[in-house]
Amino acid sequence: MQTKALAPEYQGALTKMSVNASLTDVLAEGVRHLKQAELSGSQEEVARTGLAVAEAHRRLGQVEEADRAWKASYRAARSAGATGAMAWALWSGGTLARQRGSLRLAFRLLGLAAELGKQGGDVVARGYSLAGLAETGRIQGDYETVATLHEQLLSEARARGEARHTVWALEGIAQIHRNTGRLDSALAMFEEAASLAGGADDRRGRAWALRGIADIVSLRDGGTERALALLSEAEVTCREMKLSSALAYNHKMRANVLFRAGRYEEAREVYEQALGEFRAMTEPRGEALAALGLVKARARLGRDRADTAADLDELRGRLSRIGLLNAREMVERAYAELGVERTGDDGDGGPAPAASDAPGTSGLPAPAPAPAPAPAHEEVPVR
Repeated sequence: MQTKALAPEYQGALTKMSVNASLTDVLAEGVRHLKQAELSGSQEEVARTGLAVAEAHRRLGQVEEADRAWKASYRAARSAGATGAMAWALWSGGTLARQRGSLRLAFRLLGLAAELGKQGGDVVARGYSLAGLAETGRIQGDYETVATLHEQLLSEARARGEARHTVWALEGIAQIHRNTGRLDSALAMFEEAASLAGGADDRRGRAWALRGIADIVSLRDGGTERALALLSEAEVTCREMKLSSALAYNHKMRANVLFRAGRYEEAREVYEQALGEFRAMTEPRGEALAALGLVKARARLGRDRADTAADLDELRGRLSRIGLLNAREMVERAYAELGVERTGDDGDGGPAPAASDAPGTSGLPAPAPAPAPAPAHEEVPVR
């Protein structure tokens, strides 16, 4: 039996906040309780309320504020000797790093978070961190490595009736299936995720699932109007909950649907909108994917072939440096699709940015390898 969706990242005085609370409300409550915690002198409460502040900032696309908040939460947790709270802060930091395209830093922080969650006996923090590692590998395109972990986490979530975690795992596996050409199974999983999320009152999870359904309906069936209607339904939730990142990805998918339908001028406009949204929140993965769509739409509208090739060269190099293997393959296919060839050095042979040297991470534990997937019997909830 599936439970109602919960938000374990809302801790301390914020434990009663709904998973569907508007992020602006979460942020306001988090800041209010954080000030109270600071006055009380309880460093653990500072850490736990600060986590909600960090997560609200991150999901609102306020990345600099989120970066300061998770680090402050970690420092407070370390001062209090609260290992579980340290794990949660590192999970937030790792998730932010992935959002910002710093995948090596994301792997490092999430691996540390999983280890601290285990040391502190916080199976939820450990589970969220393992799920974060799986998601980071998935968006990178390393499907073979993370598929088993996704399946394991799904099985464990189903066994405990954790609706939100089940929805997350279903959507992750569905995306892997979609990207490897198994569209029928991908659609079935997205539809199950949408149904479960609806029953559990997980509006965020349902919005992401509707986006996935719209993608398959458009790609497999050419169902443009149905896909656009699904995206419009999801957009209502994104706007009401202030889900900035989800809204930008919704708009990018809307542009994809329009492009597939040959409505290139409309697609160009929506790609430009999504591109601006991703840039505003410093989300390089989404920015690059929206930029790729925009290049393709402009090419279909008559853009000069040499300029198109130069744009693709730049994108190929950018995605290589970020480490997004699947997205780079999309650029490779775009050369053939648009009938252009690489024209210059895209710089993809250069080293990726050194994540371990990222500013502001001094004082964190020494780097540790990402933990191996937990054995099947271990209780590891997912994000």
